[in-house]
Amino acid sequence: MNAPKHAVITAFINQTKDRFHTYNEPKSVEERFKIVADLEGFSGVEIIYPYEVNDIEETKAALAKYNLEVAAINVNVKAEPDFRNGGLSSNDPGIRAKAVRFIKEAKDFAKAVGADKVTCCPLGDGYEFSFGCDYATMWKYMVETFAEAGDYLRDEIPLFVEYKPSETRGRCFVDTAAKGLCLLNDIGIAEMGITLDYGHSKYGDENPAEMVSMLAHSRFKYYIHINDNNGKWDWDYMAGSHNFLSYVEFLYYLQELGYDDFLTSDTSPTRWDIKGTFEANSRHTNKVWKKLYEIDRDEFRALIAKGDFLKTWQFIEANIFSL
Repeated sequence: MNAPKHAVITAFINQTKDRFHTYNEPKSVEERFKIVADLEGFSGVEIIYPYEVNDIEETKAALAKYNLEVAAINVNVKAEPDFRNGGLSSNDPGIRAKAVRFIKEAKDFAKAVGADKVTCCPLGDGYEFSFGCDYATMWKYMVETFAEAGDYLRDEIPLFVEYKPSETRGRCFVDTAAKGLCLLNDIGIAEMGITLDYGHSKYGDENPAEMVSMLAHSRFKYYIHINDNNGKWDWDYMAGSHNFLSYVEFLYYLQELGYDDFLTSDTSPTRWDIKGTFEANSRHTNKVWKKLYEIDRDEFRALIAKGDFLKTWQFIEANIFSL
């Protein structure tokens, strides 16, 4: 039994802001990598292109210096003023082309620095009001733009689409795992994938364990972000801090499904110590991960399959709550 691989979205180690406050001091990319290298249990980084990293040689040197892998290159297609009203679904063909170019350039960067995937969360693509857009046309544009971007270096650097219910738009077009799969099915590129963020799933009123099972049994790849929230917003709290049993179930199914990629912490240490926040993720996750391998899996599977939850609950009481 091996512990899971952990990575950090390094933008969360830098200075962050909400509507009212600024948290932590600004740090260079190398300073962020050094912090990750010092975290107990972490060996990877997810880095933001083009706003956090864009120099290939500097990035490669920093990765080598701190012995870190790249879990993913996260391409930002929302921050440009041009993308404010949507990039990949914009009515302006020039803006759509710019968003596609960003993703293709992110793939080039990923290939150059040794990453194996690019992930993209199209947060600027959505709407706020009834009659606010032509849904079918916007979906058509999303299929076309993601298809062009996904086809580029499709075998070497697959493109993953991260879904989220809302932000920056009142409702994002790709707001659920099911919609993500619909998008990929319409695109038809088997090498593409879905990024499942535990917190996006929870505040979108999904069951993350069910969603990861659905994704794993599709023809597409999947990649995981971990965090937690209270179901009302994407607070990016420490994993398992609000939804303990749901998170245990999520990890159980990742094990059952043979997931062996990074568990990447998309977690925001606003009022909490940076090192302590991320190490809470790895420590708690690894403890649950180990415990789940120690239980009688055959008995647990049989109980789940029979559907008598009171008996399953007795097993959980005796084996899971003994943590």
